[in-house]
Amino acid sequence: MLKKNDFPVLEFDDDKDAVVNPFKWGLEKFKTNKLIITFFPDVMETLKKEGLIELDTHFSGENPVDIFHFTDQPEVLITLGYVGCPACAGNLEVFAACGAKKVMFCGGGGVLDKNIKVGELLVVEGAIRDEGFSYRYIEPSRLIYTDKKITDKITAYMDQHKIPHLTGITWTTDAMFRETKALVEARKAEGAKIVEMEQAGCIAIAQYRSFDYGAIIYGGDDVSQSDWDTRSWDKRQGIRYNLVMLCRELVKVI
Repeated sequence: MLKKNDFPVLEFDDDKDAVVNPFKWGLEKFKTNKLIITFFPDVMETLKKEGLIELDTHFSGENPVDIFHFTDQPEVLITLGYVGCPACAGNLEVFAACGAKKVMFCGGGGVLDKNIKVGELLVVEGAIRDEGFSYRYIEPSRLIYTDKKITDKITAYMDQHKIPHLTGITWTTDAMFRETKALVEARKAEGAKIVEMEQAGCIAIAQYRSFDYGAIIYGGDDVSQSDWDTRSWDKRQGIRYNLVMLCRELVKVI
């Protein structure tokens, strides 16, 4: 039933079906249920050149998507994510229709506290829903949370292997050029440590389609000051590579 509201983004329909529904397409199933979504094209190119991944599945269309598997661990798939909830989380629903049940996300985000160093890892516990996508899947709320059982497995693994990390929530926004000083301060006061563009949507899909989902985001650029500091966040190839390889282990743990 559709619940009407003065604001369209807050209208929620609990009908489980939709006109366009990838679960009705008869998609070919993946050979495994474990998938990594990464936002590091440089790492993907390195993995290809080193022969560590090879093409597994290709989705054609105007925005084609390639899914690879690790050559030494074919039970783990990896793909390059698209920016923003509609693209990234929308594709994630298609992947769920193909049988993905264990998903790890790894990317970078803007820090809301300058004391979070470049490369510092945040295990995502939830997200402030400052976007529109998640509201079509989960009823309106200010925050959405990851499954604590999954987060606990991730942090236990990292503790066991002495991998330093933070835990906390992110701020998911659609508008990367509207991260104003007042909004940054407000979201920081709510507890958000990093701003990014996908987590609320991905968490919503995981809840809606009932699969295990975890995310690690590393501290990237600094948006906590009056002037933006890129901190060369996208040049940290060692950090990015190591994070992908960490997620390769974690996706087997969750």
